[in-house]
Amino acid sequence: MNTGSHARPPRGSLPAPALSEQLALAAQAVLAVRQGRSLGDALAAVPAPLRPGVQALAFHSLRQLGSCEALVARLADRAPPPPLRALMCVALALLLVPDAPGASYSAHTVVDQAVRAAQKDKRWQRQAGFLNACLRRYLREAASLQAPLAQDPVARWNHPAWWIERLRRDHPADWERLLLANNRPGPMTLRVNRRRADREALARALADQGVASRPVGEDGLELARPLPVDQIPGFAGGHCSVQDEAAQLAAPLLLDGLAARPRVLDACAAPGGKTAHLLERADAELLALDVDAERCTRISDNLHRLGLVAEVRHADAARPADWWDGRPFDAILLDAPCTASGIVRRHPDVRWLRRDSDVAALAGTQRALLDALWPLLRPGGRLLYATCSVFRAEGSEQAEAFLQRHTDARAGAAPGHLFPGTPGGAGQFNDNASGGPDGFFYARFDKARGV
Repeated sequence: MNTGSHARPPRGSLPAPALSEQLALAAQAVLAVRQGRSLGDALAAVPAPLRPGVQALAFHSLRQLGSCEALVARLADRAPPPPLRALMCVALALLLVPDAPGASYSAHTVVDQAVRAAQKDKRWQRQAGFLNACLRRYLREAASLQAPLAQDPVARWNHPAWWIERLRRDHPADWERLLLANNRPGPMTLRVNRRRADREALARALADQGVASRPVGEDGLELARPLPVDQIPGFAGGHCSVQDEAAQLAAPLLLDGLAARPRVLDACAAPGGKTAHLLERADAELLALDVDAERCTRISDNLHRLGLVAEVRHADAARPADWWDGRPFDAILLDAPCTASGIVRRHPDVRWLRRDSDVAALAGTQRALLDALWPLLRPGGRLLYATCSVFRAEGSEQAEAFLQRHTDARAGAAPGHLFPGTPGGAGQFNDNASGGPDGFFYARFDKARGV
């Protein structure tokens, strides 16, 4: 990233974007999240050459947003207009934690470029002096301004109050470390397509490009630093996919021990990562469903790149009468819609978009899907229930309630709750700033024979 220098770029290269331009676009993205839009949608509107830098700034800002909004309230006697408030937060995030991913800026560069960003916007030109005064006051009084943040849970942990309280109730021994883990970036992890590639060979190819990796799980490689997918050896040829270590547990948990060529349903399949992993590991007759037609296209595209074949259908898994042919399945994967509370390392906007009421609403959807799909399973078959959530209402409580409702269900082998950054399972935290899997929950239900 450019820090505002006007040095001439090398001949034939494009000039690096000014930090002021990136700050302005990152502020627009943060404002969009605060207005209820996903960060992904907001970033899609950013010109492609600017997107990596803007994304890094937006991620960094959303991980510090509770602290930054509290500082804005202390710095400004009156609440600034939302766009200016967002720009102040992006600048303050860099002043609070200067080392944003991929760049480090001096405090005076941040202030100068934030003011320039305000000056370039006709709507806020008159507010540039106010912004300059607030940021320079922060530089002078940082210690005294930050001191009260420790007493404000939202400012201290950079999560909504309801989220903090729910984690405190659900995981009383681990809630603080869970919140800390959420504010660290997650690693880039690859899943090697065992039908087309060898994990050790891919690790060597990555090492030849200067990227170290370590094996995780049965098919994964965690990279020491992220790479654009077009720079990953063999990616275009279907040798590997990007998939978190925790998500890679689904296929072996569902398939291991099944007879040859099982009939498998992936009930909420988009974008197709777990669908593909199932087919990489087994010669299965697989039906992949998703309620979103556009996302079904993504499933098909991913399978095509990997050289895999499945029936992909646009349908609501909760309404089997619309799509089921009456033939029972040997195995069902239900990666159910959830709050995504386990993947906020990668999606820092999620914590600011969700509401406490979403948890109960999504738990109701999960329950309906479980009850609708269970009758489609043959006796002796198995259903794997998964969510990328650390909330018990979407995990252990949901699984316990299902077993109480269905007397023909038995609990199979599954890890339960997994915390972000926990290579050994729940409660075993990895202090590496970017290592370990995402937060997940897995429960397996085996259907009794002859009940």
